[in-house]
Amino acid sequence: MITIEKTVAAVKGVILNQGKVLIVQRSPQDETGAGSWECPGGKIVFGEDLEAALVREIKEETGLTVHIEKILYASTFKTDPTRQVVLITYLCSTQEREVILSKEHTDYLWATKEQTMLKLPTEILEDFEKHGVFSLKGWEGE
Repeated sequence: MITIEKTVAAVKGVILNQGKVLIVQRSPQDETGAGSWECPGGKIVFGEDLEAALVREIKEETGLTVHIEKILYASTFKTDPTRQVVLITYLCSTQEREVILSKEHTDYLWATKEQTMLKLPTEILEDFEKHGVFSLKGWEGE
């Protein structure tokens, strides 16, 4: 039996608005991370620019139009023994507050740092800590 290994490239946005960061909850039917909380974003389509992919994914998932500020960090992890994800996380901003969720997510929260620490999975929190995301200017605590 031949094992086919796959690498997936994805982008995520840490979206700041009025001192809070947007986090979204995955649908219970999601095959990866069902019910968990995350930042909006998704896979890059072949040939797509990184930032264009992020703007598209955020618009599809939340209805928001964002401005990309800068890259925060890059990381990689396996979702199973044959699938590796390469993830690039950007700092984004928006003037919009009204979120319209796609079917991929069931809930959202404009979160303080403390709320984010309670909801996000350990792996994301470790990346946030390692790369100084919790020190972002303009993100308020509670």
